[in-house]
Amino acid sequence: MDTGTSSPTKRSSSGNVNGSATRATKSSSTQWQHIPSRMTLIWLAVSLPLVAWDTGYVLMRPHTMPGGYLHKPIYSLYGTYGKVDYIYGQKAWKAHNGFTAAQGTLNVVESLGYLVYLWIVSKFGKNVAEKGKEVPKTVGLGWLGEGRAVSGRWAAWAVLIAFGTSLMTLSKTVLYWLNESYSGFENIGHNTTPDLIFMWIIPNGLWLIFPAYMTYVYGLEILDGLEPAAESKKRR
Repeated sequence: MDTGTSSPTKRSSSGNVNGSATRATKSSSTQWQHIPSRMTLIWLAVSLPLVAWDTGYVLMRPHTMPGGYLHKPIYSLYGTYGKVDYIYGQKAWKAHNGFTAAQGTLNVVESLGYLVYLWIVSKFGKNVAEKGKEVPKTVGLGWLGEGRAVSGRWAAWAVLIAFGTSLMTLSKTVLYWLNESYSGFENIGHNTTPDLIFMWIIPNGLWLIFPAYMTYVYGLEILDGLEPAAESKKRR
């Protein structure tokens, strides 16, 4: 299982502002714009199916576990992963450990948030070039930095939903790591160093890196959107 940035709501008479995960531009009018990069959209396109797969396994246990009628072929890999991370295996299930199902339930909420965000970008987003503006290109990302522009109130909704959902994903993942740390690595401490790195740290680390970056990026966009109001109050 996302990307410096700019604001979708910052009032500016200049054209485009460069960013990595998302971009914001401001036309000569008062309309706000939010432009997610293709890199962000590709991350969501890759991560959402993986999260759905993971959530299905968790919430349909024990049928998705080894011996269950749903285990093969869709969830066969979890037979191996359950031996790497006991929170996914028989040990946690037999101990009635509720953490696994709790985080799986939150996965559903997060996924719905991301799907609403993608729906807004898909339905209300427009190619910037079609509006007579220069197609934005994120520094160092090329094609991955280009995106679709969402304008007006829908842009604000998109950023708000993306920020809240990515912060939720980040917080849940941090909790997942802290749960292991404070339990003395009860569920993963038995692994060899290579197995731990390649089968637990790297895969789970992606859900720290991308949501953290998205939270930072969209948080900056929200701050940029609030800045004009703060400056207006100071002038009064």
